[in-house]
Amino acid sequence: MAKMKKKWVALCSTAVAAVYAAGYWSTEVEKPEVLVNRNYSSTFVSSKTSVSGNDEVPSKYIDGTYTGMGSNRRGMIQVTVAIKNDQITDVEISDFAMHYSIDDVIGMPEEVLQIQSAKVVNVSGATYSTIAFSDAVQDALNQALRT
Repeated sequence: MAKMKKKWVALCSTAVAAVYAAGYWSTEVEKPEVLVNRNYSSTFVSSKTSVSGNDEVPSKYIDGTYTGMGSNRRGMIQVTVAIKNDQITDVEISDFAMHYSIDDVIGMPEEVLQIQSAKVVNVSGATYSTIAFSDAVQDALNQALRT
């Protein structure tokens, strides 16, 4: 009987190690933000914005409307982001094809306008939708970046 117990311990230990290793290797690692130069706006805007008097600070974004997409294994979200004078002036969810309800993320465009960033607060129970929305906004902002 003692020999059988040792086999079970070894088998269970191996199974636990395999499950742990599989979870470790399949866990998504947060990707660093990669800036992509994809400007679809044909509007020319001066590369500098006047702050006060003769002081000029280069603007971060090119004014215009940009479309971004975020997706994961639960679906995709497409947003339209409008930028004017380095400020996000409008965010709209233009396409929502997630496994969950759009009601989970319906307030996020307003949050982006308030914080002027794609880094919205995670909605409990809608993590995948939150991440896809945030990725879509960041994709649009990356397109708007001045290079």
